[in-house]
Order: sequence, then C-alpha cells, then structure tokens
Amino acid sequence: MSFLTTIVAVNNWWVRRRGIKVRPEELLLLLPHCLHKDTCPQNVVHSLDECRRCGQCSVGEMAKVREMAGVGCCVVGGGRQALQRVRQPGIKAVVAVACEKELAHGIFAAWPTPVLAVGNTTTDGPCRNTMADPVAVAAAIKELLERGTEKERR
Repeated sequence: MSFLTTIVAVNNWWVRRRGIKVRPEELLLLLPHCLHKDTCPQNVVHSLDECRRCGQCSVGEMAKVREMAGVGCCVVGGGRQALQRVRQPGIKAVVAVACEKELAHGIFAAWPTPVLAVGNTTTDGPCRNTMADPVAVAAAIKELLERGTEKERR
C-alpha cells in the first residue's frame, strides 16, 4: 500500500467513524474532467449536464448517480477549481472522485470540510480517460446523506 493510498484510506475511515450526515443540498459531488473520454465530440468540462450519455465513459453514470441522490455536482480541471467549489457557502461535506495524488492533496486542502474519497481508474495513464465506479460513488453519497433524504428509486 502506497503512502497516498494510506492517507486516503485513513481519511475515509475517519470520516465514516465521525458519522457525518448532511442534507443533499449540503453535499457536493466533485468529479475530475478526465472522466470524460477524450475522443468524445461532446466537451464535458463544467457540468454533467453537458454530457449526452453516449456510454463511452463514466460521466453519464455519474449524472445518474447525481440525479438519484439529488446532490450538487461539479466537474473540475484541477485542485484549485476543486477547492473553490468546496469552499462555497453551504457545502458541509464532499464526495470526491480523483486519482490518489489529487485526493490526498484535496483532503488536506479542504480541511475542515470532510471529504469521502473515491479513487478513479487510470487505464490510459494519469489524467486521461479515467473511469469511476458509479456503485462506489453512490455508496459514498449514501453514507453522508441524512436518512430519508435520498430520492426514491423508481
């Protein structure tokens, strides 16, 4: 286990141990722009609403997770953009998807805002065509939401 993996794992353990619960409007789903497939003609750089859900990457699945949970979401190009979003008024917790390096740096930068981190898969190398597990992201969101605030599945 690498040092960065350990930082992320310990952080996630601590956030879960604290039992933090927030309302959907207080939770931010933070996604990296590298989830977007670079060969896709649709440029998803700011919002999941820019995605046409063609299925080539995990952006469409993240949009479904966001809609199901009813949480705020943004797509960012790096740590500075991410930190600007985390520091917005009303954000009390974050579910962040990124590589371990970005997650570890972001966890410390976002303090004291709790961050539940979900690592992405970098099959094409760093910062290019990464993938995120929608089940893991949905589970992280569910852990932070107050009971009864998640939208009903139809």
